[in-house]
Amino acid sequence: MKVLMTEYLRIDLDTENWECRVCDHVIGSATKSYKEGLLVHNRDPREIHPPILDPEKYRFTFSPDPEWVRILEFCCPSCGTQVETEYAIPGHPPLYDMEPDLPALKAQWASRGEQKTPVVGPAVAADKGHGH
Repeated sequence: MKVLMTEYLRIDLDTENWECRVCDHVIGSATKSYKEGLLVHNRDPREIHPPILDPEKYRFTFSPDPEWVRILEFCCPSCGTQVETEYAIPGHPPLYDMEPDLPALKAQWASRGEQKTPVVGPAVAADKGHGH
């Protein structure tokens, strides 16, 4: 049985592996961080948040200093879907943000049917067209 974990990740409880929900690629063991099986792009934060003030004139430009912060983009090695983005301190390892309790998940999902799509609540406002 496969359990949806995030928008782009699921766990196959039978094989205990992380999988990409977009292309079904097996990312790695669910006993480890899913990030270990993804490609990582260490982005210069100035690419994402360009300076507002001229860096030739001002020391502080409202753009993150790459010596203080890095932006890590984690992508599926098969389809390239960006699974996670993380702001991190240079020199520190990526965050270990999910450690699923596999026996508890198996017990919880044993009596349920597999969900292929996420459960979505009702629309907040019905589409009534343009009214003026």
